[in-house]
Amino acid sequence: MHRRRRTALLLTAALAAAAPVLTACGNEAHPGAAAVVGGQRITVAQLENRVNEVRAAQRAAVPDEAQYQQVLASTGSLTRDTLHNMVLDRVLHRAAQDQGITVTRKETQQMRAGLEQQAGGSKGLQTAWLQKYGIAPERLDENLRLQIEAQKLATKLGTDTTQPAFWKALSQASRELHIDLNPRYGTWDVAKSSRTDAKTPWVREVTAPGTEQQPA
Repeated sequence: MHRRRRTALLLTAALAAAAPVLTACGNEAHPGAAAVVGGQRITVAQLENRVNEVRAAQRAAVPDEAQYQQVLASTGSLTRDTLHNMVLDRVLHRAAQDQGITVTRKETQQMRAGLEQQAGGSKGLQTAWLQKYGIAPERLDENLRLQIEAQKLATKLGTDTTQPAFWKALSQASRELHIDLNPRYGTWDVAKSSRTDAKTPWVREVTAPGTEQQPA
């Protein structure tokens, strides 16, 4: 698996970019769904809300308009990368459940406290996670909980998160969940537990007014 996809699991890489206005109407089997994971829909609205959270946080963190435009121009795949991470989060949670792994609120708070100490406080941690990993402040605890799940899963399997044994467990969870992506976002590779782009030139994303169109 590509190294970037492995890294995205632990430090969810919702990349900084403009939030596209989505064209088309969802797939016929699940109208309005960006993906269906384990019979549960991730709606287009939920995906757009997650993308908008990152955009709003970046806008607040980068008040200079020229710098903000540079942030938006840095990538054109925020929506698809965000969906990848939303699906992968559910895959990881299923794999952890299969191994009887749970994470308590206290464990999450302890991890956050340690990271805040390193980052110079809560604001410093939020800024670091937003700038480095594209995590909006309101999603920080959720992301930390998933990191703990990943660490516990790797430990239970006697490996670490970079090794085949760990990703084999995620592949099994992907298979159990019967993941179905809306074609506009590509397809889900069960073996790699990763989203891949579909070569469909007639499906495209149109950026919001004032930004350039990005390729699908």
